[in-house]
Amino acid sequence: MVRIESWGAAGEVTGSKHLLDTGRNRILVDCGLFQGRREEARRKNESFGFDPRGLTACLATHGHLDHCGLYPRLVREGYQGSIVSTPATRDVAGLVMLDSAKIQTQDADYLRRRQRKDPQPWRTVYEPLYDARDARRALERFVTVSYGRPFAIAPGVEVTLHDAGHILGSATARFTIRREAGAELAVGFTGDLGRRNTPILRDPEPMPPVDWLVCESTYGDRLHEPACDGEQRLETVVRETVERGGRLIIPSFAVGRTQEMIYLLHGLHRDGRIPELPVFVDSPMAVSATAIFRAHPECFDEETIEDFLDQGESPFAFDRLRYVTQVSESKRINDLRGPCIIISSSGMAEAGRVLHHLSHGIGDPRNTVLFVGFQGASTLGRRLVDGADEVRIFGEPHAVRARVLSLDCFSAHADYAEIGAWVKQLDLGRLKGVLLVHGEPGAQAHLAEFLRQAGVRRVEALAPGRPVVLD
Repeated sequence: MVRIESWGAAGEVTGSKHLLDTGRNRILVDCGLFQGRREEARRKNESFGFDPRGLTACLATHGHLDHCGLYPRLVREGYQGSIVSTPATRDVAGLVMLDSAKIQTQDADYLRRRQRKDPQPWRTVYEPLYDARDARRALERFVTVSYGRPFAIAPGVEVTLHDAGHILGSATARFTIRREAGAELAVGFTGDLGRRNTPILRDPEPMPPVDWLVCESTYGDRLHEPACDGEQRLETVVRETVERGGRLIIPSFAVGRTQEMIYLLHGLHRDGRIPELPVFVDSPMAVSATAIFRAHPECFDEETIEDFLDQGESPFAFDRLRYVTQVSESKRINDLRGPCIIISSSGMAEAGRVLHHLSHGIGDPRNTVLFVGFQGASTLGRRLVDGADEVRIFGEPHAVRARVLSLDCFSAHADYAEIGAWVKQLDLGRLKGVLLVHGEPGAQAHLAEFLRQAGVRRVEALAPGRPVVLD
């Protein structure tokens, strides 16, 4: 009996953990950190819902924190098997896991200091979920496999990875499970599915036919602006901000979105479509992530190769661009006069250096704050996008006078029409059902109905810990 159980990102958009149980093997697809309010996140991240020591193998679809951020905890709790991924995902995941360990350690140290200054019996002081040593031990367990190369991940189970087009190294996964009398069952996982016609990366690759598909549903009720409009929209925002004499602050995820912004600004600068002005990438993690991008040109699309690599240029370097790593240099950016562009993490404006730039610039009507990614519930980014007149940054109130914009043409997640088009490439006559994960209930309900109308016989959302038998 083959079963699927979801222990994270079931009815929500974070913390992916999906267990494929073949009866003889238990394979975990992704092991992501749940991101949300502190108490809820702690509760969900401390317990897996299954015994890590009972797993046969793991597979990491890509290196985003909500898909790979709990592998160090898994190893800490006794997992001793391999973690299969593409080579680029291994590198990205290593950066993300080590950064997460650093943040957790710093956060725990801060809470201990606060408790010593103001001891309260009701205030719990947390230990990190894992530390840098755990992250390094997890990284040692990665085994890399290129796209399109079948790999025996467990006895009687073969997996093939295909390009998901989401972030560098991201993959969909097709498992072939050998059953009695030579029969086979094919189970696919989308991980996070990307979009067509986005910069740098190739389009999502079709998957060979499967019997069952575990499918993400992040934007299951939304249609994006065309991806090809992104460059023009960014040009317009830059020009309008410069005309007002302001600075453009772009809260951006360090892995993927920052490199996309650099790529587009490089092209706009090279073609003379935006004024000459300084561009700062103020995020040590983004600097490291960009180095990983440079190391994996095998993931680039033909346009990037022809426009940059074949011309002897890097997509991620031009004469007005400056990478900032030192804190002192980061602080000096806010002392500059005149227009500039600041790309800084985090993408939801919940932490990192971007908070300093927002606290300095959110009250100036000449400035623009441009969000270019998904904004989770209860985040500062969501409050700004939703039109808050005042926000708190570092505990202090700030009136929002800067222009706040959001461009979802830069989303790295497929919308419901793009998911539907990708699913319809499968053999719908063979496809027995689609199981939805990584989406909020409203988005999942809309996508489920859309897929049924497209001809998928059975569509349902996985519930936390509730197994579904794959016949």
